Amino acid sequence: MKRVDDFRLKFGDKEYVPIMIGGMGVDISTTELALEAARLGGIGHISDAMVEDVSDRKFDTTFVKDKTKLYKHNINNMDKSEVQFDLGRLAEAQRRHIGDTMQRKEGPGLIFVNCMEKLTMNGPKETLRTRLNAALDAGIDGITLSAGLHFGSFALMADHPRFREAKLGIIVSSVRALQIFLRKNQKLNRLPDYVIVEGPLAGGHLGFGLEDWKEFDLHQIVQEILDYMKAENLDVPVIAAGGVFTGSDAVSFLEMGAAGVQVATRFTVTKECGLPDDVKQEYFKATEDDVIVNGISPTGYPMRMLKSTPAIGAGIRPGCESYGYLLDATGNCAYINSYNREVVANGGSDKGIKVMDKTCLCTHMRNFNCWTCGHYTYRLKDTSFKKPDGSYQLLTAEHVFKDYQFSTDNSIALPEKEF
Repeated sequence: MKRVDDFRLKFGDKEYVPIMIGGMGVDISTTELALEAARLGGIGHISDAMVEDVSDRKFDTTFVKDKTKLYKHNINNMDKSEVQFDLGRLAEAQRRHIGDTMQRKEGPGLIFVNCMEKLTMNGPKETLRTRLNAALDAGIDGITLSAGLHFGSFALMADHPRFREAKLGIIVSSVRALQIFLRKNQKLNRLPDYVIVEGPLAGGHLGFGLEDWKEFDLHQIVQEILDYMKAENLDVPVIAAGGVFTGSDAVSFLEMGAAGVQVATRFTVTKECGLPDDVKQEYFKATEDDVIVNGISPTGYPMRMLKSTPAIGAGIRPGCESYGYLLDATGNCAYINSYNREVVANGGSDKGIKVMDKTCLCTHMRNFNCWTCGHYTYRLKDTSFKKPDGSYQLLTAEHVFKDYQFSTDNSIALPEKEF
């Protein structure tokens, strides 16, 4: 029986262990997690979600404090169109976060950054252009374009000297989305270097409908995209993602022709993951019934999370003056509309209100109170030991990576006991 290690992900004449750790924001896929993937010969992701806040935490910068002070006068204003990001400071935060990661990289693998189109930041085109080009400035090995269709994202980088050097990839959930992307970018004469095919069991935002995601199967979507690539004579590596829980799951995609797999759920309970330890325990303890898909994300995409996540039903005031990463080009956000509706219904007071249909994703993700997760999170308890106090032993990224790399027969290697 084959193992993941019997395959290699090829970019040109270079080969890598075909394991890619997904880019989980906000700083859940930490620099430390990405560095481990690269050291072990695979591909790690960091995320640029709320990068100014990430920089403040890592480097004691004051991007969020300064932005809050600048727009403090607008906190009680329902109109958020005035709240803009300083593009120079945004670029500085991006270069600092990514540059530090790249300077610390060791080993034969690669480090990519996950860049979400839906972080519209009250200036969708210019803020995205700034983030993408600053990432290339900082020497990132590759950029994965996620959370949106990104039809114009390649063009935003086309003038950068590293545009054809860095690996550029996209995440799609259908052949149609891939076809549209390729058609929209024909004039650039620049194919993506890889295509991540994300299925309906993935964590976080999903590229499917709120009601119909159960009707789709990752194997079928991957096969359709592989067939399309072959028919069009396109030599672009296809990466399967979403619900790849064991090394044997990974092998099933590699044997059908995928170049690699992207995995994330099992790394959420590693020591290197950015989630607080008490939240990691919530993931360990989750049952299958605890994992739900809902529509509370202001982006409009369905999102998978634990049903006990504190973000559900919270009625906190929108934190746009400090964050504002989901403000659209007119300074709007679906959560602001829902929040204001509840305030009006409560006689103009925000005391004790609950907002059930949307959530303030920026503030809750920043505080690790939006517990997004993959479908198989309820299986995490089978990957470790339960300690005498009822908590579970955290894993190392190396242990999980190597289990994917070398396991067979759908087996999961338990760690060495630390108690």
